[in-house]
Amino acid sequence: MPARAARGADAAWRHGWWREARACPSPNFGPRPAGSEATLVVVHSISLPPGAYGGPDVERLFTNTLDCNAHPYYEALRGLQVSAHFFLRRDGELVQFVSCDERAWHAGRSQWRGRAECNDWSIGIELEGLEGQGFEPVQYRRLAALLRALARRYPIAEVAGHEHVAAGRKHDPGPGFDWARLARTLRRRRPRLAPLGAAPGETAGRS
Repeated sequence: MPARAARGADAAWRHGWWREARACPSPNFGPRPAGSEATLVVVHSISLPPGAYGGPDVERLFTNTLDCNAHPYYEALRGLQVSAHFFLRRDGELVQFVSCDERAWHAGRSQWRGRAECNDWSIGIELEGLEGQGFEPVQYRRLAALLRALARRYPIAEVAGHEHVAAGRKHDPGPGFDWARLARTLRRRRPRLAPLGAAPGETAGRS
């Protein structure tokens, strides 16, 4: 990376926090294992309650402040401690919960290309959305900008879905997420990343 680009990448980050995201620190994180670097980005989707957008409950879930009596669906979330590094709302707002230098709790039991425990070596991005439904154009643009920023700061090599690293257990972001669109958006500017373009079942031989 040219020296000027490296200085720009460093200026955009502070201790793993991206300056273009609103910080909302979560207590649900831990250190990455010694020697582990983030080389994978895992894309998820979430909405709380399912299909409801724009509310505060995803942030409340990731900060352990969700009122589990507020909706029948939330009973299954009682006591759950999870997080992601980022949450990208449907209007393009980006919220960061965990420093990218730290290990967020987003992927659960997972493996990719024969390597287990993806939380140890990945960055998790939650898109506000519902499995099987589409996402907003601004979400693709903001996601691409975030991925490029991450690739300038960390040795990110691949982008996959939760459905790919936890096949059979998780199904997000689902068929409504346009991987080809993300790939086209990323190709327009450097650094160039190769997001996964295959359906979940087609990745079994590679994961």
